[in-house]
Amino acid sequence: LSLPSSMHLIQVDSVQRWMEDLKLMTDCECMCILQSKPISTEKDEQNELTLSSQYGTCDNLQLLLKRAWIISTELTRIAQKLEKNRWQRVHSMTVRINCHVRSMINEYNTFTRNSSEEMHQFEKLLIDKCSEFTAFTERCIQTEDEEILKSMKSCVNETLTTIAQYFGQLIELVLTHEAQNLLRQIELLDSVYVTESAISSLFSLTQEGAHLCRIIAKEGGVVTLFKICRQDCFRCLYPQTLRTLASICCVEEGMHQLEKVDGILCLADILTDNSHSEATHAEAAAVIAQITSPHLTFTQHLSSFLENMEEIVTALVKLCQEASSGEVFLLASAALANITFFDTMACEILLQLNAMKILLAACSDKRLVDTPYSRDQVVTILANMSVLDQCASEIIQGNGIQLLMEMLFEKSSSGNSAEVAACERVQQKSAVTLARLSRDPEVAEAAVKLSCIPCLIKLCRSPTERNNSDSVLVACLAALRRLAVMSPNGLEDSDFQQLVKPRLVDSFLLCTNMEESFV
Repeated sequence: LSLPSSMHLIQVDSVQRWMEDLKLMTDCECMCILQSKPISTEKDEQNELTLSSQYGTCDNLQLLLKRAWIISTELTRIAQKLEKNRWQRVHSMTVRINCHVRSMINEYNTFTRNSSEEMHQFEKLLIDKCSEFTAFTERCIQTEDEEILKSMKSCVNETLTTIAQYFGQLIELVLTHEAQNLLRQIELLDSVYVTESAISSLFSLTQEGAHLCRIIAKEGGVVTLFKICRQDCFRCLYPQTLRTLASICCVEEGMHQLEKVDGILCLADILTDNSHSEATHAEAAAVIAQITSPHLTFTQHLSSFLENMEEIVTALVKLCQEASSGEVFLLASAALANITFFDTMACEILLQLNAMKILLAACSDKRLVDTPYSRDQVVTILANMSVLDQCASEIIQGNGIQLLMEMLFEKSSSGNSAEVAACERVQQKSAVTLARLSRDPEVAEAAVKLSCIPCLIKLCRSPTERNNSDSVLVACLAALRRLAVMSPNGLEDSDFQQLVKPRLVDSFLLCTNMEESFV
């Protein structure tokens, strides 16, 4: 059974989900009774206007997506019940699907005015196939012969697959149509209010998953939004526009579009223009962070980024230094952290700009660096910069060894999984940075004086201190071994015999109490 990839589960409390769906479910039963026939056959323009103005475009699309999510879920459940031969349940769910599909189509046609002929064709195909499906399953529940039911099952499966395909194609057409409408509104460059409303609705669509971002990118969304970013009369919309661009550029199609319209140059111009607001600079930094993310596999074509990298990095360092809030600092530092992965030349530029000193100073300001996420960005930059020999003196002057040791024991205050993962990254990268920097005797000596060796031993021997992370353990063992070479007298014999002398793999197994072989 193939279901449309555009559906994505909205993570909410189950009771809240039921409350939201309840209205749709009851509407569905009403539609079943009325057989989707309008109460009045006359074209009552006043009534139509009232219906369409009851919700904004964004609300209508959310309603459509919720209805589509219910249909998608129901189709999956029908397939599951069919596998178990629960024909009575299959039939009742088929009736429900029929109602939901008709309700969704009627709701959509209520607020849209210019749907295409192709959409109407798919609507008819889907409604007809759903009616056929309902009639077919009704015959199934009236049959008790197992052999006949067995032969009918393949036909039911085939019909279900066809409905899923028609449904997926219709949703794709609807979402494409709505994206086109919104982009058309933006391209009119009419009033600030109309443009702002369209951009807001477009941003809401991007939050529904990567598939919608691909649709928007394919329809020229990146090109349209950069037109806004190149017009001074829409400066007040820059933050919102850039935020939408950052969302679209999470997909390859968005990145290709950005390259075609010289988006990097536009972002560089915005970042280096001091007349823009901090909010605009922060959102431009967010776009940079998105397009340089090391998790993306399609950044190789960003050749124009290298041409503008120095001025972008300079502007981002300045934004870190002058940030008025933790959120602004996080966006700017995240962009810098990603750039240090993107190209090694960035580390040399950062060194020339005294970025190390600025970042270390920011870490002592709780107003700016107040979460593990911010510290993760800072320590990422320090870890990538630490490959340069010149960094050692900068670290010592900025009290960086002390900071790295504090980060070794990063703990989550909330306990949620995302924050715990960020804490593990901070711990691991702190240990990696210490290991890299400790090749310099001066740094190693400073680390030993600050009791870094006992701290690393504690992390190696206590799983709770390292958030039960194996990657943190490996990094701490590597850092400990580097410091042991520089200061062999700093370890007790048992620690040396267990954590330094054996192969790294053997020490790892000892610390994790693993009995099986490690490959």
